[in-house]
Amino acid sequence: MSLDPRQFRNALGQFTTGVCVITANPTGYKPFGMTVNSFASVSLDPPLVLWSLRNDSECLDAFNKSKTFTVNVLASDQMAMSNLYSKKSDHDLHNDHYRIGKSGAPVLRGALTSFECETWAHYDGGDHIIVVGKVVEMDCKPGAKPLAFYAGQYRELR
Repeated sequence: MSLDPRQFRNALGQFTTGVCVITANPTGYKPFGMTVNSFASVSLDPPLVLWSLRNDSECLDAFNKSKTFTVNVLASDQMAMSNLYSKKSDHDLHNDHYRIGKSGAPVLRGALTSFECETWAHYDGGDHIIVVGKVVEMDCKPGAKPLAFYAGQYRELR
């Protein structure tokens, strides 16, 4: 069976996701962030999470060199931040958007949840690299609303 790539992408868009900005600052790079919606939990013991990155991403080299990163799950009032860090070739973090976490990786201010991770493994995922991280620090804002994405648009949970 051959799948039409556009139809496949549209079908995947029927799955509601949260929106995350993955942040890092490996040696030789400024602190940077990239918007993704490909985030999932993997294991509770050890605490592992994953996200994926296109093989042709301009951030691939930096993430390959990064020993730590943070998965910042965005809150509903952070749509502008999501849009900002989704732009191609414009991923440098604004100084007022982050603090350096205990792991040494940038943590976005106001995020619903932030998972500071040590890079655990990279796996081939077709046209993506699957990045697995071991969570070493966590910050959570209970009660805040998430930024949700469905069918190519931001949505609000009710």
